[in-house]
Amino acid sequence: MAAFWAWFVAAGTIAFVIWCVWLISWAGKQGPQNKQDEDLVGHKWDGDLEEWNNPAPKWWLYLYFITIAWAVGYMIAYPGIGAFEGILGWSQQGQYEQEMQAAEARYAPIYERFAAMEFGELTRDAEAQELGRSLFAGYCTTCHGSDARGAPGYPNLTDDDWIWGDDETAIIATITHGRNNVMPNLSPALGGDAGIDNMVNYVRSLSGAVAADAAAMSAQPMFVALCSACHQADGSGNQALGAPNLTDDTWLYGPSAESVRETIVQGRNGVMPPHGGLLGDKRTKILAAYVASLSDNE
Repeated sequence: MAAFWAWFVAAGTIAFVIWCVWLISWAGKQGPQNKQDEDLVGHKWDGDLEEWNNPAPKWWLYLYFITIAWAVGYMIAYPGIGAFEGILGWSQQGQYEQEMQAAEARYAPIYERFAAMEFGELTRDAEAQELGRSLFAGYCTTCHGSDARGAPGYPNLTDDDWIWGDDETAIIATITHGRNNVMPNLSPALGGDAGIDNMVNYVRSLSGAVAADAAAMSAQPMFVALCSACHQADGSGNQALGAPNLTDDTWLYGPSAESVRETIVQGRNGVMPPHGGLLGDKRTKILAAYVASLSDNE
């Protein structure tokens, strides 16, 4: 904080506290003149509601002064007056670092033990799975859901369909480095609505969602020309490129004609953010083993 703003905040804070003391002191001395406690003060509301001359109890007033004294003590002990750091030396960064050090001291031996285990063994270890479930809840549920079944655009992690691969190396790479999946807009190459409709029907026919009529089959050469580089000529996909298998009944964005058309016309841009810097190698391995265990694929 710049020196000017530090002094500005400090002066404003101190002035406000002084003003509060004066205001409460002044208000405590005010009251109807020449009135006894049993007299009416002369104020009326709604025609017949009147106020007795009964001042607030003194302990109410004392509570205000106690609150101000507490505030002053707090600002002396903790940061609150400009650049003054407080006599206790507390800071958010310092507390965060202390908590992280305490957590590291507590969990480091556990992580070390699990890091020495084989990946397959981790997927069957109850304690490792419990820790992996906790990591998943903290880092993954926002996108994949608390049940790991995903949502449109976010893969279901409980089935046996893997876009980037289901082995240890692939899952750890996904968590560590993230993934970027790009499906380009193909509509300009399809020659208008009729060509788009034919491609939509052909793509859906690959999984058996619809029957492939003559119009749909007319899009096959265009599919080979435009799509086979990623999805292969038979539509079975390519995990090395993150290109989904189009021949099964698993759909990342949905199997409807509208959804498939939107994918072809507008393209898709899926992003899995990297978590390696947040988790570190040991926790990444534990989380990867938990994710692998969610799948039906043994």
